[in-house]
Amino acid sequence: MVRAFGQVAAQADSAAQSGAAGIVDSVRSGLLDALSVPLFSIGDHAVSAWSIIMALLVVLLGWVVSKIVQRGLIGLFRRQKVTDEGVIGTARRLMHYAIMVAAIFVALALVGIDISGLFAAGALAAVAVGFALQQVLQNFVSGVLLLTERSITPSDILEVDGRMVQVVDMRIRSTVARTRDEEELIIPNSTLVQSSVKNFTLRDSLLRLRTQVGVAYESDVDRVFEVLREAASLIDEREHEIEPAVLFVEFGNSALIFDVSIWVSDPWGTQTTRSRLNHRIWRALKDAGITVAFPQMDVHLDGALRVVDPGGASRSSGGGPSQA
Repeated sequence: MVRAFGQVAAQADSAAQSGAAGIVDSVRSGLLDALSVPLFSIGDHAVSAWSIIMALLVVLLGWVVSKIVQRGLIGLFRRQKVTDEGVIGTARRLMHYAIMVAAIFVALALVGIDISGLFAAGALAAVAVGFALQQVLQNFVSGVLLLTERSITPSDILEVDGRMVQVVDMRIRSTVARTRDEEELIIPNSTLVQSSVKNFTLRDSLLRLRTQVGVAYESDVDRVFEVLREAASLIDEREHEIEPAVLFVEFGNSALIFDVSIWVSDPWGTQTTRSRLNHRIWRALKDAGITVAFPQMDVHLDGALRVVDPGGASRSSGGGPSQA
């Protein structure tokens, strides 16, 4: 009898579970049918509550993805030592807009809106804006390239258009640099990308500093080498691991030309260091009795010199006046 009671209870429990599952299935089916009922039509496409919910979920997913990408972008900038909040904020906003626009386009497609026309209109608008803001967009893209390549960073020392400058701030459209005269120079980023720029601190700050001096032709060349090398070695700013170099480079019109070079690790102070090097060279040559040559020209006159006065008479350098 107990066994029979257990079988009955099991059958009842199974029937209850089957009934509950049937109720859940019927509720689910009814809810899906209700959500699938067309609410309105856009062209030939019927829009239901289900398609609207899916579109909203796509937009929400795009927003979540945007937040995750923005956090990753901030971490990337921090690792690249970019601390300009303006640059970081601009990059975050652009990334957010790009992701959200893509999510909205997908959501519109799910609802049933034909986005091909929107793409065509967007392409025309992009072309118009591109022509109107060509230079601005060019500088913007160049700024993005500079920020990602890191070939130029704040505090780098550059030579732009023949002027040595030090980078102070890098922005999305332009780069701010300071000259040796303490002038603030705003350089469009496209200039740094499209033209040749000398970066004195790209790999390291080591720089070869050179100057030239001319000595008289009667000078002892070996002695000149010795004096110049000794003078260059006395410069405190030079890299002492690298010996100064002295080269006899040219037979000039009025002098023997020597090139003296040292290695320094401070490109920004090359003007002061070159001045000290020139001073040392001049003092060393003077103390050694070696003449620092200057431009001069010897004029040789062959034959007698004849001077003609306004009256027409002429006088030879070797005698009295004679008729012209």
